[in-house]
Amino acid sequence: MGDLLGTARRPRARLRELLTAGEPLVAPGSYDALSARLVEQAGFHVVYLTGFGTSASLIGRPDVGLLSGSEMVDNASRIVAAVDVPVIADADTGYGNAINVVRTVRAYEQAGVSGIHLEDQVTPKKCGHMSGKAVISREEMTGKLRAAVAARQDPDFVLIARTDAAAVHGLDDAIDRAKAYADAGADVLFVEAPTSEESIERVAKELRGVAPLVFNWAEGGRTPPISLRRIGELGFSLVLFPIGTLLAATAGIRSLLEVLRADGTPQSALDGLPSFGEFTDLIGLPEIQKLEQRFASE
Repeated sequence: MGDLLGTARRPRARLRELLTAGEPLVAPGSYDALSARLVEQAGFHVVYLTGFGTSASLIGRPDVGLLSGSEMVDNASRIVAAVDVPVIADADTGYGNAINVVRTVRAYEQAGVSGIHLEDQVTPKKCGHMSGKAVISREEMTGKLRAAVAARQDPDFVLIARTDAAAVHGLDDAIDRAKAYADAGADVLFVEAPTSEESIERVAKELRGVAPLVFNWAEGGRTPPISLRRIGELGFSLVLFPIGTLLAATAGIRSLLEVLRADGTPQSALDGLPSFGEFTDLIGLPEIQKLEQRFASE
C-alpha cells in the first residue's frame, strides 16, 4: 500500500530489475487508485495504468484520444501515491510533437511513474485494437523518442516504444520500425496487435535480443490469447492485461444494479461482496487509525 508518510522507494530501479528477471512480468491494468491497490494487494509486482480504462472511468468514453496529457498524468499521480510497486503508464502519442513529448516525459517523471509507453499513431489516437488507425512517419517517431530520451532526468525511467504500424502497413514495417525505435534509445519495444500466433512468433524471433519486448494480452482484442507459459518461451519480458479489471468492475456494478432495480434494495446481492469493514480495511483505514494514535495531541 502507498505510504502516507512517503517512505523513500526506488520503484524505477525495481522495474528494470523485474524486466530482466528472465520470466514475463505480469502487469494487470489499473484505471484508478482503488484498482491499483487491489492489483498490489493481489500480489502483483507492477501496475499498468491503462489509457483505455482511464478514458472509460474518467469521462465514460472510448479510447479515441479524448483525454489530455494533464488528465492522464493527474490520474497517474494518484495511482502512484496509492501503491508501492512500480507503475507503468500509457502516454499515448506524447500528446503532440517532439517538443510536447519533452513536457510529457517530465510530467510523468514528476508524477512518480516508473515507465511510459509512447506510440507512433497520428493524433488523435485510437485504442490499438480498434480499426481506423493511422501512423506518423518512422522519422517523426524516432525524433520523438530521441526527445524522450533527452528529456528524462532519471536514467532508470523506462521508455517503451510502441508501434501500431502492423495494422496499417503490415508486420514487416512494424518490425523495422521497432528496430529503428531501439536505435533511437527506447528501452523496451512494443509491437501492438499482431493478429495471429505466427505473427507473434515472428515479432519475438526478429526482435528478441534487440530490446526487452511487450506482449499486450488485450482482453477481447485482436491478438490471440496465448498462454503465459508460451509468452515466456517466446521471450517476452512484459505482459499487459490492460482491461480485465475494468470489465470485471463493469460486470459487478451491472449485477448489483439489476438486483437493486428488481428488488428495491441490494440486500440479496451483498453476500458476494466485501463487507463494509473488509472494504475499509483494504483501502487503508487501519493505517489511518495508527497515524491518528501516533500524532494525536496529548
